[in-house]
Amino acid sequence: MSVSLLRSLFGPSKEEIWRALANEIDAEYVNGGFWKGDKVQAHYGDWTVTLDTYTVSSGKSSTTYTRIRAPYVNRDGLRFEVYRAGLFSGMGRALGMQDVEIGEGAFDEAFVVKGNQEAQVRRLFGNPLIRELLAAQPAVHLEVCDDEGWFGPSFPKGVDELRFHTVGTIRDVEQLKQLFMLFAEILNTLCHIGSAYEDDPGLDL
Repeated sequence: MSVSLLRSLFGPSKEEIWRALANEIDAEYVNGGFWKGDKVQAHYGDWTVTLDTYTVSSGKSSTTYTRIRAPYVNRDGLRFEVYRAGLFSGMGRALGMQDVEIGEGAFDEAFVVKGNQEAQVRRLFGNPLIRELLAAQPAVHLEVCDDEGWFGPSFPKGVDELRFHTVGTIRDVEQLKQLFMLFAEILNTLCHIGSAYEDDPGLDL
């Protein structure tokens, strides 16, 4: 089957879309080959925001996820997790995080926010642009993690990772642009409220 026929049947490929995204946001498209997979990396100051996909296999089936990650130097140990109401119920409590109401009715109704420092979480999500960019996403699971789990790198002391993931491969350039904007705004706001340093975390994802 020819490339042109495939494109007419299924639309532009992920590579085409992600290369277009990289051009629009002045980022780098990295061809990782078969084993590592492709990724898009954007730089905001000393932070690097990385977009890629990963696949989880379970028996005879497998699920692909789109994820965006940005390591940063966590100044005060703030951890938070946000997702749409009705999803992932009960997550976060084992990590000592509590439900936090931001004080914005529509946002509090649509999202569950958990955190280990209530005042700082309210200051972060008090930013209207962050709330707007989150609301634009059809599915949200955004959190701060202290490492990448069994199959990823361990982080140096004081370095955490801002991470978003969702089921499927995102092929919408505007949606991806909004996610990169979201990451940039969160990282800048974390610095503004004293929860992050602008220093290079020293990790290459």
